[in-house]
Amino acid sequence: MTVRGRFLAPDGTPLSGALVFRAPATLTFPAADVILGGPVTVQLDAQGSVEVTLPATDAPDMDPSEWAYVVTEQLSGIPVGRSYNVVLPRALPRVDLADIAPTDPAKPNYVGVPGPKGDTGQTGAPGSRIYTGIAAPGAGLGVDGDLYVRYETTTVLGVASTTVSTWERAGGAWAQLGGDLRGAAWYVNTGGTPSAGLRAGDLLLRSDTGDVFQHSGTGWGTARGNLRGPAGPQGSQGLQGPKGDPGAGSVNTVNGSPGPDVTISVNGKSGTAITLAAADVGAQPTGTAVLLTGTQTVAGAKTFSTAPSASAAPTADTHLTRKSYVDGLGGGSWLPSDLGFAGWTFDPALTGSGQNLLAGYVYLCGINLRTATTVNGVVFYSCGYGGGALNANSFAGLYTAAGVRVGVTAALSGIFTPNEGATVVCPLTAPYSAPAGNYWVAIVANGQTASPYNGPVLARGANLGSSPAGAAAMPGGFRRAARLTATGQTSLPASFTPASALTYDANALWAAVS
Repeated sequence: MTVRGRFLAPDGTPLSGALVFRAPATLTFPAADVILGGPVTVQLDAQGSVEVTLPATDAPDMDPSEWAYVVTEQLSGIPVGRSYNVVLPRALPRVDLADIAPTDPAKPNYVGVPGPKGDTGQTGAPGSRIYTGIAAPGAGLGVDGDLYVRYETTTVLGVASTTVSTWERAGGAWAQLGGDLRGAAWYVNTGGTPSAGLRAGDLLLRSDTGDVFQHSGTGWGTARGNLRGPAGPQGSQGLQGPKGDPGAGSVNTVNGSPGPDVTISVNGKSGTAITLAAADVGAQPTGTAVLLTGTQTVAGAKTFSTAPSASAAPTADTHLTRKSYVDGLGGGSWLPSDLGFAGWTFDPALTGSGQNLLAGYVYLCGINLRTATTVNGVVFYSCGYGGGALNANSFAGLYTAAGVRVGVTAALSGIFTPNEGATVVCPLTAPYSAPAGNYWVAIVANGQTASPYNGPVLARGANLGSSPAGAAAMPGGFRRAARLTATGQTSLPASFTPASALTYDANALWAAVS
């Protein structure tokens, strides 16, 4: 038989040590020709548990009989271990020491002898009840400890599904235990399937396509597979059916014999043979309509109510083309795109000297973009700069012809580096999608001294007089070279009014956009 036990400290920590089981000096089993002797020592494992298989004290054909084991506890941390007797009859094949070991010194040692059957006890108090229904339990149903099982059946596309939920009453109220339980259901349909009454995991077979879908809880999504196999081979041709009887109408032949002529009527014309002209069916005669595809020569002068357009660049002298394509050619002159720019104030080869920048002045450099362009930065040419003069109140940017700022750079103190002549690209903090039109590249510098001048020197064009020819324009026209009347600026304003906020500048700075 098997004896078990587990030994823990009061704080739950497993104890260590051993148990010693002692029988009489020797146990003789004549029928088996076996003699057993000596104590059995069993060590506690890491959980403080022990388990050992021992002969029953009333085993048959054993000498002596009617004896008891002496159990001695040798546990670490307990200086004096207990020692007690136990009888292990065959009627109890599994015994736990916690059930039989004496804990009260006044109690006798355990002797495991089954006693007579006792009297039937009194009827106990009523136990918890289990209710069932198809709706949630009512507030007045049952008492604390009762259970309720709800069976909710729904039918979707002819498929009945039952959802089971369990409720427990505690504290005078019903509360659901866990979630609803329902197995996945298969549906077969040729089109859309309603979402009401469906659960995640349900499957749908589209009988018209063979596609299989699985519901995610929010929708069917895309097909998970298809049950339709490949098309089978074509079957053999069936036998020809019997020939039908002649119809009631007039035909040219009846069973191989000539019949009467057929008179037909089409678009107001009647006869046995009718020829229709293009005008009879509202069509254009051959060679008079413009084809939508293919090659065709169109003769005569044509007047278009809407100008025709072309998306491709021309490849032959006779091709029509877009105005923007022609505008971008620029004749034999250097174009901004030839040097990698999207636009500029003028050809940089026309600059003749350099311009010192006055602190706090906002200089404006006019640029014309003939096609829509994405502007990523503004560009200047520095004739020379010793570095370290510009401070964090120095910026460049881009304005529309209406004076609205549409782009600005980071502080120029981190962009302009010492140089003896360099193209300085000043990235905008964000690209700007510029429609075709006029724009100003703006720059304001601060931190440099006027005398001796220690800021960057920028390339310039015309600089003769207070109103150089670079500012030539019709009254009210766009000013190519200008600056804001207001001085002492430490940043580029969000906007200005060109009609009142500008003054002609004596210097036409060169600038570009990239």
